[in-house]
Amino acid sequence: MTKQRELNEQIVAEIKSKFEGATSIVITDYRGLNVAQATELRAKLRDAGVEYRVLKNTLTLLAANAAGVDGLDDVLKGPTAIAFSEDAVSAAKVLFGYSKDNKALEIKGGVLEGQVIAFDEIKRLAELPSREELLAKVLGGMQTPLVNFAAVLNAPLRDMAVVLNAVREKKEADA
Repeated sequence: MTKQRELNEQIVAEIKSKFEGATSIVITDYRGLNVAQATELRAKLRDAGVEYRVLKNTLTLLAANAAGVDGLDDVLKGPTAIAFSEDAVSAAKVLFGYSKDNKALEIKGGVLEGQVIAFDEIKRLAELPSREELLAKVLGGMQTPLVNFAAVLNAPLRDMAVVLNAVREKKEADA
């Protein structure tokens, strides 16, 4: 076996493990990005915990098929960079936001939990609120009934205090 073939097999195995370990994968065409733009994009993705790599299409296709992901034949054409993320929305958010400002970056498709998804689905993922926003909404929803319950429990005491204060003011006025 040749050295190049061994190297390619190692690369395919590595990409396969990334396909199996990632919750979401976004596939992009990076043609037209200059070095500064590509560096800025990589920094944003790194800050979001996303790995972004330029990979050979044939090796990526072999790895995807080995990982049980079928249907990427049409997406893996031309120059391709792939974002691997353990979070379902972070890669989509960063890449979609960046592509709004830099038309040179084209989102071709992706994979979400082993299923191939199109651009429209990636756009919907990008528009979802962040995990922190969702947690804040859930906590707010849980807190509201508790606050209302506390207000109901305090109402009789507050009403009694108002009545006692009114009686005291009336007695002071009569005296």
